[in-house]
Amino acid sequence: MLWNAILLAFREIRRNVMRSALTMLGIVIGVAAVITMVTLGRGATARVTADIASLGSNLLYVQQGQRFRGHGGVRSAADPFDLDDVKAIAREISAVAAVTPVTSQTVLAVYGNENWTTSVTGTDNAFFKAREWSIQTGRQFSDSELRAGKPVCILGNTVRKELFGAQTPLEAAIRLGKLSCQVIGVLEPKGQATFGRDQDDLIVVPLGTFQRRISGNQDIGAIYISAQSGDVTAKVKQDIELLMRQRRRISATEEADFHVHDMKEIATMVTSTTRVLTALLGAVAAVSLVVGGIGIMNIMLVSVTERTREIGIRLAIGAMERDVLRQFLVEAIVLSSLGGLVGIILGLASCAITAPMLGVPFIFDPVIMVIAVAFSGAVGVIFGYFPARKAARLDPIEALRHE
Repeated sequence: MLWNAILLAFREIRRNVMRSALTMLGIVIGVAAVITMVTLGRGATARVTADIASLGSNLLYVQQGQRFRGHGGVRSAADPFDLDDVKAIAREISAVAAVTPVTSQTVLAVYGNENWTTSVTGTDNAFFKAREWSIQTGRQFSDSELRAGKPVCILGNTVRKELFGAQTPLEAAIRLGKLSCQVIGVLEPKGQATFGRDQDDLIVVPLGTFQRRISGNQDIGAIYISAQSGDVTAKVKQDIELLMRQRRRISATEEADFHVHDMKEIATMVTSTTRVLTALLGAVAAVSLVVGGIGIMNIMLVSVTERTREIGIRLAIGAMERDVLRQFLVEAIVLSSLGGLVGIILGLASCAITAPMLGVPFIFDPVIMVIAVAFSGAVGVIFGYFPARKAARLDPIEALRHE
């Protein structure tokens, strides 16, 4: 019986192809929109997670903030960090894999006829471990270069391309402001960070070189810390805050003039935000499914009116009310399910085209497809039931009199 009802449903669809296509359009658009929004949202979440992970897993960094000065409560820059702070963290905080000082400044880099404005970072070899950054070609700094503050540098991939193109930069001399610096290595490319900053647009030099030849002071702008595992980052963050308050003589009731950032917390916050936005966009897109369901109900009511005489004949020759109810309900479900299948195809095609344009991965999730088909079928059941019930409850005599 069910198979016969399905065949009759397809026959009715073929009899009114244009009307059936327009009826399914709302479901098609709704399903395609939901799949597109959810898939792109998940791709964006995956992209954000990967970008934050590229900064270094288990990474924390301490950054100077501001403090109040005078009775008026005027804010001013806090005192910078120094090497003693770095050594204290490495010595007194457990579960730390690497601690490195980091200080940066924007400098014009020049090689031959090429120049590029970039960020020069003064640090030591622990920087590469904390940031999980490998050397693509060349080497890290030697102990003697770090101690003596020799003018050597390691290039990010963007700087290498801008200054050298296809040439090999190793052993070449470039100028950083007024400092002539020898290239000893090139970093592995990391690409864009979460907020659009190019991670490869930097030059790394020994901390001593930076302080004596570029900045002219002993200040340290930030301290990067790599925890031994992701499970202890919260504890490490708490210990660092306590230690830095002691060293900077800040009581527990006073506002700290520094900030300890945990990349794991930032990743959780950002991914949670993208998931909420994805759910919101999916919910907005799902509204069109409701609109499509209303369209199906409207067309089915019209169909009942057009086929009143046919329904009367079926009831007169022995068809039960449940047979008529099943027939019209199956037609509504077939219409919505076909619309759901077409919507899935359009949604996947839209994602395949849009995802590369937005720079997010295309993540195929079969669960979303199953939910979309099930939801479109449910729309057919919900919005097709009332017309089907109306058809089943027609009086056969009155139906046969209908013109």
